[in-house]
Amino acid sequence: MIISKKKLTQLAVASSIGLAGAAQSADLVIGVPNWPSVAMTADILKVVIEDNYGLEVELQNGTNPVVFEAMDGGSMHVHPEVWLPNQSNLHNTYVKEKKTVSMNPNGVPAFQGMCVTKGTAERTGIKALADLSDPDVAVNFDSDGDGMGEVWIGASGWASTNVEKARAKSYGYDATMNQIEMDETLAMAEVDAAVAKNENIVFFCYTPNHVFALHELVILEEPAYDASKWNMIQPTDDPDWLEKSSTPVAWDLAYLHIHFASSLNDSHPEVAAMLSNVKLDTDRVSAMTYAVVVDKVDNAEYAKQWVADNADLVNSWLQ
Repeated sequence: MIISKKKLTQLAVASSIGLAGAAQSADLVIGVPNWPSVAMTADILKVVIEDNYGLEVELQNGTNPVVFEAMDGGSMHVHPEVWLPNQSNLHNTYVKEKKTVSMNPNGVPAFQGMCVTKGTAERTGIKALADLSDPDVAVNFDSDGDGMGEVWIGASGWASTNVEKARAKSYGYDATMNQIEMDETLAMAEVDAAVAKNENIVFFCYTPNHVFALHELVILEEPAYDASKWNMIQPTDDPDWLEKSSTPVAWDLAYLHIHFASSLNDSHPEVAAMLSNVKLDTDRVSAMTYAVVVDKVDNAEYAKQWVADNADLVNSWLQ
């Protein structure tokens, strides 16, 4: 069912992109995938561009592959938050090979892994990610009585979700845990409910993210990242990607980078220069996600206030 929805969403977004040239009057289009920090960064960039360059900017939803393809084709111009190495296949294709997309060099460092709540760790004794491959441990996360535990591995369309499928296979808990894909908002609501009810839960976690400010979490232990043991192939590169992938170690440190259509260097060089200068940090991005998810701010209004409150920082991008 999840795969079907994903395919329908991709088709709908691709169709809307195909019509963009005829239906769209905006000067620039920013692509917006489905997680809180990328959405808020998109709104902030929209305010900065419209206020300083007099251009009309539209925000348009799309998965990572759709946004990259659209930047390559000219119907979108900016991806506000590309996770590397997660989207390295797309980065390599469009930045390194085709050179139709450019990358801002100022990455925001990010952690990725698997977490449980502090209460879950105390009740179950789980310490390491590999513990989930033990049926006696996995049963602690069985909420529907089918004999398999449940673990949220991310949202459909995230490159990290595919990586977590490979990690489940590599650690062996694909045989003991049902891997759940769902929207992050719903998944975090389940974490909130589990804490309130003193129930066990295990889930994909990352920073920058508001959840670490809301709850006491325990990151499950793993062998340190080893590039020689990390062989991740994305489904866009090989239909047998899962069988061929092996990732039995922790994630490497990730970095979040703005990417933009290289064509902006010619059509709007001042915007391209600004996009290359943008620099954020983990604390600022975490605060953005907290405002969106917990405080439930209006993104557009928050972005305007954020730009005003961070005028010195924004001015440094415009130099």
